[in-house]
Amino acid sequence: MRDIYEKVVELANRRGFFWPSARDVYAGAPAGFFVYGPLGLRMKDKIIALWRSKIVLLEGVHEIETPNILPIKVFEASGHLKHFFDKLIECKRCHSRFRVDKLIEESLGLKEHLEGLSDEELMRIIKEKNIRCPKCGSTKWTEIKKFNLMFTIAVGAEANEPNAALRPETTQGSVIEFRKSYIVMRGRLPFILGQVGKVFRNEISPRRALIRMREFQQLEIHIFFNSDDPDRIYKEKLEPYLDYKIRFLRKEDREIGEIVEMTAREALESGYTINSLITYWLVLYQKFFNESLKIPLERIRYRELIEGEKAHYALAHWDLEAYTEDLGWTELVNNTYRTDYDLSGHVKVSGNDLRVSDAEGRKILPHLYEPSIGLDRVLFHELMLAYREDGERTWLKLPRYLAPIEIATFPLMKKDSMPEKARQIYRELIKEGFIAFYDESGTIGRRYRRMDEIGTPICVTVDHQTMEDDTVTMRDRDTMKQVRVKITNLPEKARKFLRENIAIEDLQD
Repeated sequence: MRDIYEKVVELANRRGFFWPSARDVYAGAPAGFFVYGPLGLRMKDKIIALWRSKIVLLEGVHEIETPNILPIKVFEASGHLKHFFDKLIECKRCHSRFRVDKLIEESLGLKEHLEGLSDEELMRIIKEKNIRCPKCGSTKWTEIKKFNLMFTIAVGAEANEPNAALRPETTQGSVIEFRKSYIVMRGRLPFILGQVGKVFRNEISPRRALIRMREFQQLEIHIFFNSDDPDRIYKEKLEPYLDYKIRFLRKEDREIGEIVEMTAREALESGYTINSLITYWLVLYQKFFNESLKIPLERIRYRELIEGEKAHYALAHWDLEAYTEDLGWTELVNNTYRTDYDLSGHVKVSGNDLRVSDAEGRKILPHLYEPSIGLDRVLFHELMLAYREDGERTWLKLPRYLAPIEIATFPLMKKDSMPEKARQIYRELIKEGFIAFYDESGTIGRRYRRMDEIGTPICVTVDHQTMEDDTVTMRDRDTMKQVRVKITNLPEKARKFLRENIAIEDLQD
C-alpha cells in the first residue's frame, strides 16, 4: 500500500490542489516550483484569513507589503551573503548534488534532524553507513561544500554583475522599512509589523512536494521592542495563560527525544523563554496551530535549536514542528529572537540612524522577535492529517472552515424540475457568501464521493420531497448522516455547521 504522502500528492495533483510547475508542457523543468490550482488556492487563502483574524487583527499588527527584489547591500547587512548556506555533497559518478544532512536522514529513514552536525560527523556517517547516491547507487562522494541559497540578479540595463537578490525571507523588508512604518503609524514600542509574501531559496535538492521548495510563501510577524523593557504590556497579556502548558523538545533532551511540557509560568520563571513577550508568542502560536488549525496537541512541539542549527542572527531559536507518520517532525514555524542583529547591520552598512524615539523621547535601536509560518507546509500538513480512506470511500476530514468548497448542491435526478430547483438554491448560496458548487453528472453516490475526496463538509440534495414541501437533505461529509431542513433555513444552518463544532443531527428542522 502506498503511504499517505504519495496518496495526498496524487490526490492534490488530480483534483486541483497543487502540481509541479511547467512539467506537463516542458520536460525537465526545474524542480521546487508549484502551481496552486483552484482548490489549493482557496484553501491557502482561508489559512491566511484565519491567521489574520486570530493573530494580525487581535494583536494590533501593522501589515505591509515589500518587494521581492532588494538591493544586494541589504543582504550584506543582514548576513545572508556570508552565512546563508546549506552543506552540499556531490556524487562523483553521476554528479548529482544533495543537501548532505537530508541525504543521510532519508537514506537511513531517520525521523530526527542532523542539521547541527559538523562536516566531519556527517562524512563519518556517510562512510560508516555506506550511504549510496539515490540516482546511480555509487558510494563515491566529494568533500562537503558550502552552497549559498541566494538567487542574486543584475537589475538595470547598465548592471554588469549582481546588484540585487530575490529575498530569502520577508524579514529584511520589514527591518529596512521599520523606522518609516513606525513614524507614519505614530508607533510605540513594542511595534509589530506583519507580511504575507513570497520568498526564494535556491535549494540544493527540492523534494517532498510542498515541504522543500525554491519559491514559497511565508506569514511573518516582526515584533520590535525595547530590550530594556521586554515585559511592557506582555506581562499583563500573558497573565491569563500562565498555567497553559507549552510542549518543548529541549536541547538536553534530544538523545532520548522526550518532549517536556512546561507551563508558561515555569518556562518564564526558569528563564528558558527569556521574557514575557517571547513566552506570550510561543503560547499564542501553539494555541493557533492546535485550536484554530486543529493539529492535535500531541503532534506539536517546539524544538530548541542548537549551535550549528540556529540561524546566524538568532540568540534563541525554536522551530514549531508538526508530526506525521510519513514525514516525521517537520518545521512549520521558525520562532527566533534576533536581538538587534538586523537593525545594527543595516546601520553599519547604510550609515543611517535607524533608531526610534520611545514614549519618553529616548532614542532606541529595538530588538526583534519573529515567528514565521511556512504557509505551503501548513497547507500540506492539513491535507496529510485530514486524509482518510476505507473500503467505501476516500475523504479529507479538513476543518470545516478550511474546506475549499463549503457546500455542494445536487439534484437527485435530471428530471421533474429538480435541476432547475438545485441551480436556484446554488445561486442563492453564492449570494449568501458561501463557496458553493453545482453538479448533476453521474449517480448521486459518485457525486458524494467526489465531494468527500476534496473535503466538502456539506452536500445538499434536491429530491422528490423538495418539490412538495421546499425541504432538502443536508449531508455531513464525516458521518454521511443526513437531515432535512427547509430551504429558507439552509443558509443559517449551513453557517452554523461550518463555523461551530455541531453535529448534523442538531440541524434537523
